[in-house]
Amino acid sequence: MLQPGDSAPPFSLPDADMERVDITRLWAEHNLVLCFYPKDDTPGCTMEALEFTDLHEDFAAAGADIVGISRDTCASHGAFRDKYGLSVTLLADTDGDVCDAYGVWREKEKNGIKKMGIVRSTFIVGRDGVIRHALYDIKPKGHAERVLELVREL
Repeated sequence: MLQPGDSAPPFSLPDADMERVDITRLWAEHNLVLCFYPKDDTPGCTMEALEFTDLHEDFAAAGADIVGISRDTCASHGAFRDKYGLSVTLLADTDGDVCDAYGVWREKEKNGIKKMGIVRSTFIVGRDGVIRHALYDIKPKGHAERVLELVREL
């Protein structure tokens, strides 16, 4: 698992519009909030994405960009974004390499059934590419507000 003080693994992934996003360019300009989430258009992920969208201007004022990452496709991300009017940049890690690099792809158990999936996690990365906060296995309700408080402390 990644910890505060670790270098954030660099990557480049396509967004909902199939444009390649180089994460090192983003964190060179702003602090970055990387939110790994299990699945587009599911209750917890929708709640989390809407909360981050509602606070988008507050994050921008605090000097941070928000990026959501899941293993869904670009088309799925586009539909999710458009359905809910999300302002969060959504990146498609369809092969799971970035999820592996950040340690969020793990075995999970639900209703006695074990399967691999993304453990909802958030990383706050400074402009120098160093992880300031690594929050694993978080609950979506109220999470965006808590992350905003951490960003404001940077």
